[in-house]
Amino acid sequence: MTVGSGGLEWRLEVHEELPSTSDLVRQQAQEGATAGLAVLARRQSQGRGSRGRGWTTPVGNLAISILLRPRLAVREAAGMSLLAGLALAEAVAGILPPGPTLALKWPNDLLLDGNKLAGILLESHGDGFGGVDWVIPGIGVNLAHAPLLPDRVAACLADHMAAPAPEHFAPLLLDRLGHWCAVQQAQGFAPVFDAWLAHAQPQGSAISLKLGSDVLTGTFAGLDADGSLLMACAGEVRRFTTGEVLQPQGA
Repeated sequence: MTVGSGGLEWRLEVHEELPSTSDLVRQQAQEGATAGLAVLARRQSQGRGSRGRGWTTPVGNLAISILLRPRLAVREAAGMSLLAGLALAEAVAGILPPGPTLALKWPNDLLLDGNKLAGILLESHGDGFGGVDWVIPGIGVNLAHAPLLPDRVAACLADHMAAPAPEHFAPLLLDRLGHWCAVQQAQGFAPVFDAWLAHAQPQGSAISLKLGSDVLTGTFAGLDADGSLLMACAGEVRRFTTGEVLQPQGA
């Protein structure tokens, strides 16, 4: 299936089952595949989440990985996780009925009424000259089922609406991703991060940040120019490039 958006022609492959959509896309990237390849698996058995967590995909949920080849310096690649999250939030918001609350959580989660609806795992590879060769956002969305997670509560769209089939939701996501990729290439990340913040928790709201075994508490102070987290704590605004944001309810 081909879908045109934002100057990209998406080539959507739908597989009944794969160990990992990102593994297949990475293999294709290493073999020279062009940007726009999107691989969807109706069932994924060995998906990966952030911080080494597993991510299983039962039939009805979305598992998709996408090959991008943006013109970026390696140091800018992490911003593509926020861009993918923004595209995902807009795709979900476009079909979600009134009532439930969506919020992006830095750097790679989408929450529905405070619980995890979706996650993004970004992989990237340099070209050896300081630039990016490819970027692969792997995206999992709980469309039909909310899996039992050991450390948090999950949400799914089926709690609020008739869940769309993964192959029907994927073009909506790719459309928004194509739009924001085009914006980023033309204008940089500033408008992307501004739009991301509009879908995030309010600045000034309480957050905690887990760094290894330590947990810092403070308030959300927005994003730095490179997409790093800004957090006000102990009377100063600090910048973080890593860590796990914990919502007050432990999301």
